[in-house]
Amino acid sequence: MATWSTEGVRTAERFSFWREVVCQTVLNVATESPPDRFQARIRGRSFGGLRFAAFDSTGHEIVRSPQHTSRFPDDHYLISLQRRGQSRIEQGGDAFALDPGEIALVDGQRPFRIGFPEAVSRVIAVIPRDTIDMRAPWLARTPARKISRASPYVDLARRHLLQLASEEESLGESEAVLLTDNLCNLLALASARDTAVTALRPQLQIEALLAFCRRHLSDPDLTPQRAAAGLGISVRTLHLRFESVGRSFSRWLLHSRLEACSRALRDPQQRACTVSEIAYRLGFNDLSHFNRAFRTRFDMTPGEWRHAPKPSFARPARAPRVASTRSGA
Repeated sequence: MATWSTEGVRTAERFSFWREVVCQTVLNVATESPPDRFQARIRGRSFGGLRFAAFDSTGHEIVRSPQHTSRFPDDHYLISLQRRGQSRIEQGGDAFALDPGEIALVDGQRPFRIGFPEAVSRVIAVIPRDTIDMRAPWLARTPARKISRASPYVDLARRHLLQLASEEESLGESEAVLLTDNLCNLLALASARDTAVTALRPQLQIEALLAFCRRHLSDPDLTPQRAAAGLGISVRTLHLRFESVGRSFSRWLLHSRLEACSRALRDPQQRACTVSEIAYRLGFNDLSHFNRAFRTRFDMTPGEWRHAPKPSFARPARAPRVASTRSGA
């Protein structure tokens, strides 16, 4: 993870420095409309064709013109997560505002303009086009798109983006590739507005199925029949998809509920809740069965688990980071 900052750069040179850094870490663009006192900081990492960055800055604009797309072709999508402030995105005649917590996909092959009217904080992933198009071919026919907040896949996609661009995460290439694959699956599902689950690739069906089950984890009546009906697939297809992840529906459901209960029992904000209240709230309807299953899974009763000290894992100390003022990685 490399870091660049305008701090320490002469005021008159900050904006040109920023343009070079953005071109190096994200995409070849022009930067416009700098304020009198421009400030920015960006950190970025790359793994082959994958690039991830997070930046904070005062207001300005980023423009990818037809000259950029012809001189510097880049067959990537830009996936951006707005953390603070607002972005105004224009591409292909469409325009929309991106507010905190929202995610947008922008086509790097086409010209675009992104304006930041005030101070912003954003996370960016630059992902090869074919990685997403093979999962979501419908995106190739549209300009920039905002992912709906109502999508059941947005929260997990947001967490993946934050992890990929985090200073605190020491990711290896294999971990980054796996997270990116999962992120692309989630974005494909979130953008498949009118696409039936049965028309999706098997891997996307698995993601959709697991997301549905997680959303209904607390429902004691969650069955293979109900999950299959909720996604418009057959029960046979449901069992085949679970077989492909090496676990039956019932085993996955029990494991997931026990994990959720274990986290709730250790949550200080849920100290006032009894063990039985937590178990019933997370889908168990037989307390004896819950206690036996919990003890088998964690080698202690739920009460013992709640009061046992949390295991601590010491992490090696890291060398202090030094912000770079170079324009290269």
